[in-house]
Amino acid sequence: MSAAMIEVRSLRKTYGAGSGTPVRACDQVDLDVARGEFVALTGPSGSGKSTLLYLLGALDRPDSGTIDVDGERVTSMNRAGLAAYRRGVGFVFQRFHLLPALTALDNVIAPVLPHRVNFDRRARARELLASVGLAGREDALPSKLSGGQQQRVALARALIGSPRLILADEPTGNLDSRSGADVLDLLTGVRERHGATVVLATHDAQVVERCDRVVRVRDGRVA
Repeated sequence: MSAAMIEVRSLRKTYGAGSGTPVRACDQVDLDVARGEFVALTGPSGSGKSTLLYLLGALDRPDSGTIDVDGERVTSMNRAGLAAYRRGVGFVFQRFHLLPALTALDNVIAPVLPHRVNFDRRARARELLASVGLAGREDALPSKLSGGQQQRVALARALIGSPRLILADEPTGNLDSRSGADVLDLLTGVRERHGATVVLATHDAQVVERCDRVVRVRDGRVA
């Protein structure tokens, strides 16, 4: 591993500050992640794992603290900078978030559709679906796919922009053990083939066993 790709310092995020009892989802979090590392965030529900992922992916902004990725201060970026940063991040969610009216192929293409790219979108989407075992299912709607297959589509979608960082929030949480193991194999393979850094939140013991390092989160703090 090389030097840290991600450096988080004194990160804080509180929700509901003006509505009674505030929830401190991140409380002075410090975290380093090396380039190419596969890191699991574990902890009880409500501990702050998902919030930390969303802050790392610039889907939300912290109240204070800093996030540096590859030497760039994400927490100081303007809107255009954040949009460009997010294009280098692949997101995988527990509930898939596939667009129900789009085919598997079009779901994979969706993240890069608004942007100018130097590759054939449809050709790459077909390659990615084949790489996750869905060759021949390009025209299937999400409703015609199993949960495991939908998560494979979601993973292919996350990879279409060749991300340097993959953030996964309970990616096996809605899957049976066989499908969960398959998705984990795919994530591990992406890290090995493309050198992507992977940070995921999980309760799944089989996921934890396959990661390089486990970071335990409780009450918004890294234990």
